[in-house]
This record gives sequence, C-alpha cells and structure tokens, in this order.
Amino acid sequence: MELQTFVLAAETAGLGCCPISALRNHADNVAAVLRLPDKVFPVAGLCVGYPAAAGHTSMRLPLDITVHTDHYDDKHLAEAVDDYDRRRDARYSLPREQQRSPEVFGYAPFYGWSEDKARQASQPEGGNFPIYLRTRGFTLD
Repeated sequence: MELQTFVLAAETAGLGCCPISALRNHADNVAAVLRLPDKVFPVAGLCVGYPAAAGHTSMRLPLDITVHTDHYDDKHLAEAVDDYDRRRDARYSLPREQQRSPEVFGYAPFYGWSEDKARQASQPEGGNFPIYLRTRGFTLD
C-alpha cells in the first residue's frame, strides 16, 4: 500500500514513477548497494523522476480473460488475447528495438503483448533468489 500511496503523491507533484520487480533478479547487488542486513530482502524498486516525454498507462487484460465463474473456460482465450494484443498495439506499439531477445527469437513482424510475455517466460528469472534468501538467514523448509 505504501508504494501505491507514494506513486499517487509523486504523480500529483508532477513526477513520473515506474515500479520494477526485476531487482529481485539481482538481489545480491541490490543488498550490497543498500547495505541490507540479514532477514531483509528487496521485493520491488521504484524509479522516480521528471518525465522527459509523456508516458502511457498500459492496458490491462479484460476481465473475461482473467476471471472465470464457477468453472475455468478458455474456449475463446486465443481470440481474446489476439484481440487484446491488437487493441494494445493500436494504442502503443513497441518499437522494433524493444523486442525481447532478438538474438534468440529474431524480430517478429507483429510484436504484441503475448509475444513479449512468451519471450520473457522462456528465459529463467529469479533462479538465484532462493539462494540469496537462504544466505540471509531464511529457511524455506
């Protein structure tokens, strides 16, 4: 809740904010810089500053894709995600140079949200985080 409150206050003051969770992939480095004691670990970071250009708020997946009532139903999932990809791309299209891992996957002629998330999920993230936690005094048993 504190992160959200800070973001709202900062944006009211004309600052731009971007929460980041990827710092968990570099927990040792973050802990060293912040001099974190044992039993303290980074969960998220927050970039704050004056925006150089106008930003945008990312569209979220529609509820009919993410909420299921009484039973799971993915009969129209592929079409719904494709529709979401196209609507999101119409609002904000990722430039070619922001395509993830082109050295592995090449460049896609249409690079929507689902392609980006599939590429992201194909690369392991956070594998060292449990090791970091154990070295800082946490037990995961």
